[in-house]
Amino acid sequence: MKYALVIFETDESRHRIRTDQAAHRAAYETWIGKIAAAGKLISGDALDTESASATTLRKTTEAAPATVTDGPAHPGEETLGGWFVIDVADREEAVELAKGLGTLETIEIWPVLEGA
Repeated sequence: MKYALVIFETDESRHRIRTDQAAHRAAYETWIGKIAAAGKLISGDALDTESASATTLRKTTEAAPATVTDGPAHPGEETLGGWFVIDVADREEAVELAKGLGTLETIEIWPVLEGA
């Protein structure tokens, strides 16, 4: 079953990343390398949260034109930092793999809609 590991950053985690980018990258590469070596990684990407910001397009009714604004759709303490899609036996395995990330971020674990 496929799961998306959706990773959120905070101001504190971004500060830690800037403080020691090499250590942060090494932690991610080790973590994702283990998942890939086990044949469980489907895809993934990090977002450029340092030099860019999201652009949000919002359409609230079919008749209204879409509005475009700078910034994330839901600004707050945690912002989307990236995601990985994994293929595992069940939710419990997805949770265990997510626990292996040794950095201070929040990870939401979502089942991927099959056939989408």
